[in-house]
Amino acid sequence: MTLLVGELGTAPGAGVAARDWVQDGLADLAALRAGSDWGWLRIGRPTPTAAFSRRDTLAPGYPQAAEVADQQGFVPLVRPVGGRLAVHHEGAVVLDVLGRHPDPGRDLQRRFGEFGSAVVTALQALGVDARVGRLPDEYCPGDHSVNARGRVKLAGTAQRLTKGSYWLSAVILVSDPEPVRTVLSATYPLLGLGFDPATLGSVTDEAPGAS
Repeated sequence: MTLLVGELGTAPGAGVAARDWVQDGLADLAALRAGSDWGWLRIGRPTPTAAFSRRDTLAPGYPQAAEVADQQGFVPLVRPVGGRLAVHHEGAVVLDVLGRHPDPGRDLQRRFGEFGSAVVTALQALGVDARVGRLPDEYCPGDHSVNARGRVKLAGTAQRLTKGSYWLSAVILVSDPEPVRTVLSATYPLLGLGFDPATLGSVTDEAPGAS
């Protein structure tokens, strides 16, 4: 399989509308299921988004949480990959790998491990003490989250599996964590979830001057 690289929304101040990003990704997955020999590496900067999971939508407080996020300028949507609510804006980078696989569930954990290690290696090159691992009361908790110093989460990873293909995604918060922290602090209790604001950080907190 050959990877095609799509760089979207990388100009200073630019961002990719999350709904367009999701729809393009679903179209790419459909092409893979139809037998395309191409895979995709997509790199983008999102507009302010509150990306709820389907599991989040089952919580009694979901409608109120979506309204609160929207009021704070973060457009609510239901994302196609797993996990729990993740919030991001133009200060984040989204990395997606979409590929074909005859049995995508078989290598689920291996892909998570390799992807997390790749993010860690990139951040370490910037001087960040980056590690893979879950933090207590982090947002969208996962064993393959990427943190700094074992203290603050910098990136989350998630996957969507379909027949014959997979969508592997990471969101790295590069800068300006406070608006994200504020929205998560307001919405997580409404979803019945725990969140410690002290566990959220950004790359520039750890490596000043990174962009």
